[in-house]
Amino acid sequence: NDQDKFELISVAKKFADLGCNIYATKGTAAVISKLGIQVSVVDRLSATDTVIKLMDEDKIDYVIYTGKTDMESINDFIRLHHHAILLGITVLTSLDTANALGDIIASKFTENNTELVDLNKLRTEKLQLEFTKMQTCGNDHIYFNNFDGKITCPESLAINFVSRHYGIGGDGIVLIEQSDIADAKMSIYNRDGSSGGVGGNSIRCVGKYLFEKGIVKNKDIVRIETEHGVREVKLYCFNGKVRSASVNLGEVRLTGKDIPCVWKNEKQIVDKAVEIGGVKYNVTLVNIGNPHCVVFCDKVDDVDVENVGPTIENCEYFPGRINAEFIRVINPVTIKMRVWERGNGETWACGTGAAAAVVACVLNGHCQKDTNITVKLRGGDLIVNYHSDNTVEILGPVKTTFEGKIEF
Repeated sequence: NDQDKFELISVAKKFADLGCNIYATKGTAAVISKLGIQVSVVDRLSATDTVIKLMDEDKIDYVIYTGKTDMESINDFIRLHHHAILLGITVLTSLDTANALGDIIASKFTENNTELVDLNKLRTEKLQLEFTKMQTCGNDHIYFNNFDGKITCPESLAINFVSRHYGIGGDGIVLIEQSDIADAKMSIYNRDGSSGGVGGNSIRCVGKYLFEKGIVKNKDIVRIETEHGVREVKLYCFNGKVRSASVNLGEVRLTGKDIPCVWKNEKQIVDKAVEIGGVKYNVTLVNIGNPHCVVFCDKVDDVDVENVGPTIENCEYFPGRINAEFIRVINPVTIKMRVWERGNGETWACGTGAAAAVVACVLNGHCQKDTNITVKLRGGDLIVNYHSDNTVEILGPVKTTFEGKIEF
């Protein structure tokens, strides 16, 4: 409808910014193109079947239609809407709804990280949540004490506060909760709200948190429950503060079904030639509470991690997505690494990623078991030891960055 064309400008801009291809009839296209937005002109339904063909070719995801009340426009809409129903295409007849849809698609919220609110138990005020920001080798997380169980949707909490520009900033959040089998339980959530599994760096920071907050006392070994079992963190203190910590992440899993990957029946996937995104790689797969795909390369700094990382993470070989490590062996006791974490993007360090890289080096004959190997990351160094019993241990610094309080 002509009266809607000025309001349509904001809608068109939102969908263009999302990378959508826009089709419009002549008059509407003229308004959109004035914004500098590329738009393809199509005929009205009453003139040709161009729009119907686009729908049949699966080129249309949404239809926004606010036609006039004359019979030609009404007949166009009836035909358009009927055909859209047959193909499962959403038809929007309100620009307010179209605007809302654009905002939803642009946001990071999904059905998996949106909080469900009980209307019968609405809070009268926002929660006041104290947090501690901690990091190791630049791998930073936001830690919340949730012993009282107040935080019921950590996925939404991650979406709101992990952003470095609009929130506290970090590689994810960590909840520290009560445990019946250990000193405490931890749960990690990535930037997109997905589960972080077992974090080799995060679990060491949790050990520091529990000690310095007085939750555990007179202990240099803290037992922490994770989604893959209880892990022991050894603390190294100076003047009452934990400066560094080590953790044994447990037994390494190497079978295809444990990664998981499409090669379910293989006992090990070592130096396997694959093609991902049209590029050939040799990959070694390791699971240490998180799945990892390790790629050896000549120059780590030259890897286009921003593009290669998500291509590997989301490729068809790994149905549950995967972390990707790009490494170079400097010598038998030193390797250099960059990492792309699923749900997070490139991070300055990753504990399980460093452990997976060392395991991959041993499996490919570059390093030896029962040897302390330095993994050089963008944010610093971690020490990793792949033991003869097939468990892997990491050691590194832990540091509190700052503390504060947020409303949620």
